[in-house]
Amino acid sequence: MENIDWIELLGYTASIFIGISITMNSLIKLRVVNLIGAFLLGIYGVLINSIPVVVLNFFIVITNIYFLYKLLRKKDIRNSF
Repeated sequence: MENIDWIELLGYTASIFIGISITMNSLIKLRVVNLIGAFLLGIYGVLINSIPVVVLNFFIVITNIYFLYKLLRKKDIRNSF
């Protein structure tokens, strides 16, 4: 087996996180794991100089943060009663 470049390994790791995220039952866990995967894939995109990969994945990161904020805030409101 050939040596795998660390940048390639980062891309595979990110893909694994994203793949695992879609198996989650909890929406919060899905968002967190997907956020990690998208962030890593965005870094991978920067390292391979692929603007479409960077833009899409950082958009996904921002979207996940936004919806996590809404989910966690909603959960806090429910727990305060």
